[in-house]
This record gives sequence, C-alpha cells and structure tokens, in this order.
Amino acid sequence: MSDYQFETIAVRAQSERTQHNEHSTPLFLTSSFVFDDAEQMRGAFAEENDSNIYSRFTNPNTDELIEKICLMEGAEAGFATASGMAAVFAGFMALLQSGDHILCANAVFGSTHTLLTKYLPKWGITHTYAPIDKPAQWEQLIQPNTKLIFVETPSNPGLDIIDLEWLGNFAKQHELILIVDNCFATPYLQRPIKYGADLVIHSATKYIDGQGRTLGGIIVGRQELIHKIYLFARNSGPALSPFNAWILSKSLETLAVRMDRHCENALKIASFLEQHPAVEWVEYPGLPSHPQYAIAQKQMKAGGGIIAFSLRGGLEKGKKFLNALTMCSLTANLGDTRTIVTHPASTTHSKLTEEERSSVGITNGLVRISAGLEHHKDIINDIQLALEIADN
Repeated sequence: MSDYQFETIAVRAQSERTQHNEHSTPLFLTSSFVFDDAEQMRGAFAEENDSNIYSRFTNPNTDELIEKICLMEGAEAGFATASGMAAVFAGFMALLQSGDHILCANAVFGSTHTLLTKYLPKWGITHTYAPIDKPAQWEQLIQPNTKLIFVETPSNPGLDIIDLEWLGNFAKQHELILIVDNCFATPYLQRPIKYGADLVIHSATKYIDGQGRTLGGIIVGRQELIHKIYLFARNSGPALSPFNAWILSKSLETLAVRMDRHCENALKIASFLEQHPAVEWVEYPGLPSHPQYAIAQKQMKAGGGIIAFSLRGGLEKGKKFLNALTMCSLTANLGDTRTIVTHPASTTHSKLTEEERSSVGITNGLVRISAGLEHHKDIINDIQLALEIADN
C-alpha cells in the first residue's frame, strides 16, 4: 500500500476480509480470541506469532487503524490509545525513568503541561520549557540527563510553528528522542517523521474522527520505541476500544477532503478577521503575516483549520463575543465538522498561571476558532455579527 497516494491509502488500507468477503471492514467486538491448539496459544503470548490474544492490546479494528496511520505518517509501528492524552502519557512513562529530563516546547496543551508539572515530578522526571520561537536558546537548555524533546507544531492554541528540519537535526545531534504532537496538522498536512521525528502523537478525537463522535489517541514511529510503549500500555491498559477504532478508521477515508475544506474556510475566516477593526491581531499559519509563515510553507501542505485571534478590549470583549455567537459552537473540542469557538485562558489552559499563559502568547482576549465544514459565508456572518455586538 505504501506505493499509493495518501487519499487511496486512507480508503483502501484495511484488515483482511473474513470468509464472508465483506467490502467494508466489520466490527470485531470481542474481548478475547481463541486458539487452534496449546502451541499456537503459547506462541502468541511469547510474541512468536501474530495471533490476536486480547482486545486490550490486539484487535483487527485497532490494527487496521494503526496500519493506516503508519502508512500516512511513514512510521514503522504504532499503538492506539483511549485518548490523545493517554498516548502522551504512555510515551512518557514507557520511555522515561526517575532522574530523566524532558526538553519541552513552552507552547503545549494544558493537560500536557499538567502532566509535566504535577505528575511526572512524583517519579523524579523533570522538564525545562524551551521558547518555541527562539530555537537558538535551546542548546543551552540541554542537560546531561535530558532524554527526549516534546513539541506541538502548530502549537495549541497560539499556532506557533517550529522548524521540524532544524529540530530533527538538533535531536539527532544530541541523541535525544524527538516526539511531535501532530494533532493540529494531521498526516495529510505534515509528516514530522520525514524531518527526523522518532514518534508522532495524535489526539484522534480531533481531525482524525472529525465529527465530534468519539475519543481516541495514537502514537506511531520507530519500532523499538513503539514496542516499549506497547508493553507499558499492554500492562497498564489505556487501550482504544475496537468500536472506536472502527469509527476512526472509517473517518480516515474522508480526512483529505475534510482537511482541504477546513483549510479553505480557515484561511477565509483569518483573512476576514485580519481586516476587522475590533481585532487586535490574528495568528494563522496560512497568512503571510504569521511570524513563521515561511517555515509553515516549507513543512505544511496548507495552514490547517485553527485560527487564533485577540479582540481589542481583552477578557470582557471576548466574553461578549462568545455570548453573541448564534451558529458557532462553544465547546472544548476542535477538528469537528461544526465550527467551534473557545476561550483558552478560561478553559483549555486555565490551569496555567497568567504568567505562564502570557509567556506563550495566551492573552485574556485570545479566542481560538476551529473552522468547520459549513459554508464560509455563514461562519463569517456569525462571527461578524458577534464582533459588532461585542464592540458596542
């Protein structure tokens, strides 16, 4: 399948047909699998054959999802988890031990920040935040016990971009494991492994599902690293259910066409916001005004479906804007068919201090828009009316 184009892989990569010769992959809703004899069962537990054992760690539906993402990302192997944060946590816990240090980009999702600051220190794992927009400073932040680098690009919610080619070379030079959260871009727009990433993480809840229906996570990359993650997850249990894996695998069949529309709508929305007098600033990787526009053009197929902007007037104007929306949804998700508007400072990044939010550009007036698949004129009309109400 690796010889096919992205869109064909998304549609045609599937588990082997059963004896019924079904066209679409069926659901395998079973907790366990039977063996022909004792020797086959022994070999399965000894990892000497590919027999399915137990759906907590092997199932045809999760296997199909993993295979598709591996083909899309150019990865050797992968593991599917119950959520995106389960994938992040499994990666950390499987690869780190007490005394290790993480070099992390300073612009990451709020729950990732909480893992780094509240939970990993319990096991003696420390971290240092590196400014995503100042790569020249990263060299001096490397410590003798640094084990891995973790980044999001584009970042959540400020849409900072880091040069993956530079970062891949930097990680290799220092012999560090490089983990890239590729949730915002998806493998359709960006392939971090091409630039030297060892592992790529997705919250499949977002664009991979794309319809706000289910939870899921996936981590793919180098075989030897994934095997460690597999062993950790096999024993700790953050597994993706076969039903959710089936949904996500079917969703991948439309990822390319959905992302094209998300990107088209987002660019039109961002261009509108950039010209509006009530808007202080706009960040969107597809706009020439974005500070890392040239880098985004080099490593991304398009600018993605997320826009960040700030209203003049700060928090109060932001609240008035959100309350005035009539079509766009106020919810904590993104990557949905429906346009979603979020206020990160009071929701997704509320656990950060104001100083921590400020250091990565999350002002009290920042608003994040996840452009949906509605007609762009309807989205913009809703935003325009809410801006007018907020400005009065």
